[in-house]
Amino acid sequence: MKCDEFLARVRERGEYTGRDEAQKIAEEVLGVLATRISPGEVEDLASQMPAPLGQTLIGAKRQQAENFGIEEFYRRVAERTGARPRTAQWDASAVLSTVADAVSGGELNQVISQLPSSYAVLFGKADLAD
Repeated sequence: MKCDEFLARVRERGEYTGRDEAQKIAEEVLGVLATRISPGEVEDLASQMPAPLGQTLIGAKRQQAENFGIEEFYRRVAERTGARPRTAQWDASAVLSTVADAVSGGELNQVISQLPSSYAVLFGKADLAD
């Protein structure tokens, strides 16, 4: 998936006013995700993402994944975007469901398998991808 298509989907799903807003939200959500999954998985995911967003993931990866639940994920997204946690949930869903469309099912399973089951819904999945 090309970056323009990815951001157009995020913009539509998140009902954002423009491409710039969609890109900012996407970068912030991906930045939080990159701290939550293993560095190797960040690299694998980044390799399947449109170039600028893949670079966002690589730039945010840590030496070791941090362990935090879904509410902390929302809090961190909200902190980065200046939104309320409920809005951050909306933002995360708009971005991560688009990630699910952009990467292979195997890669998506690898990402989701590193997260508590409560995260799967953000990717538009009840559980692991088919």
